[in-house]
Amino acid sequence: MRPYEGYVYAYPHKTAYRPLDPRPSLKEVWAGERPGSLYVHIPFCEMRCGFCNLFTRTGAPEALVTAYLDTLERQAVQVRDALEETGFATAAFGGGTPTYLSAGELARLFDLTERAMGVAFDRIPLSVETSPATATPDRLAVLVERGTTRVSIGVQSFIDAEARAAVRPQKRAEVAAALDTIRAAGVPVLNIDLIYGIDGQTVDSWLSSIEAALAWHPEELYLYPLYVRPLTGLGKQGRAWDDQRLELYRAGRDRLAAAGYEQVSMRMFRLPGGAGPATGYCCQTDGMVGLGCGARSYTSGLHYSFEYAVEARNVRSIIDDYVGRTEFGVANVGFELSLEERARRHLIQSLLQAEGLSRELYLGRFGTDVLDDFPMDHFADWLRVDPGTVRLTAEGLAYSDAIGPALFSPRVRRLMNEYAPC
Repeated sequence: MRPYEGYVYAYPHKTAYRPLDPRPSLKEVWAGERPGSLYVHIPFCEMRCGFCNLFTRTGAPEALVTAYLDTLERQAVQVRDALEETGFATAAFGGGTPTYLSAGELARLFDLTERAMGVAFDRIPLSVETSPATATPDRLAVLVERGTTRVSIGVQSFIDAEARAAVRPQKRAEVAAALDTIRAAGVPVLNIDLIYGIDGQTVDSWLSSIEAALAWHPEELYLYPLYVRPLTGLGKQGRAWDDQRLELYRAGRDRLAAAGYEQVSMRMFRLPGGAGPATGYCCQTDGMVGLGCGARSYTSGLHYSFEYAVEARNVRSIIDDYVGRTEFGVANVGFELSLEERARRHLIQSLLQAEGLSRELYLGRFGTDVLDDFPMDHFADWLRVDPGTVRLTAEGLAYSDAIGPALFSPRVRRLMNEYAPC
């Protein structure tokens, strides 16, 4: 089994979504559901990295940003009217790069979201994504003043040549200045994203980037394997580095363990006590309300969103369509989860975490034992099974990106295979 089949950051994947017919009203969708988390999507970046397949556009003019915030407010008002309650426990601003917005625009984003959704960001954990070029003192001041508890910055590599190879032209001095700014602002939790598998990267250069990151004592680090994907700059070049990426992963994992970090998942490492579970953000939990043209929303029975694209011209078209919308009271594109798909989702979400799956929790939710529902004999060498839990071994975690996709249902796999990227 190849170790890098795909990153399972949500199940089912958005490429399994299809237009809903009929389109259900959000009042129906959210009836009896508890919205535990809020996600706000800002689809703008100053550049598109070569590895990126996120829904984002570059070089957005100020007029478009203003129009987007206007539309976001219209959407938020209508979504709030559809919810029975808004007891959000966590929130996040993602993208794109939310700090592409100016300090004034960020302040407006906070204002409109608080006013429309009734959320108090100073009372719940709030995570915001940033970049080296946009982590400026004025923007960070707004984030901290409004209650941000976690800032995640995509560094990818501290080595300029590797950053260029990933089609992310940045200088180490710019990265260092951004990290200094975040630390000076006093954000409680700093997360640094790094990527391994970049063309020309070695174990020594990879460990050099990790050492550089550790100089800022981040509460969290995410180590991402490089993927080559269709319609991204690197995907069009196309290479496979399975053995190299496994070697780099193991080297990075071992170095962070030696530095005192706990492994939370294949990608996530956390300092004990540095960021409790309430501070960490999980973007795919049930009961998540998504605002913005690239956001997804999750209820127990339906996952929904707007249209999805990667190519720049199609992303721009979808953003333009979103900005022109006036009606946000229905779900347009999505995936209805059967009881079996809900159980499968629970399994995948839990098993890919280092703490594993609680058999008691699964039994309480679905009335059956997980191993009866989903025999996993073909993963036996990578599983540690005891009466209370099913969890991955250390080597099993290394193969998370193979195990996760292997657990997809035939229906989800078929829909993903039929999806035509655009």
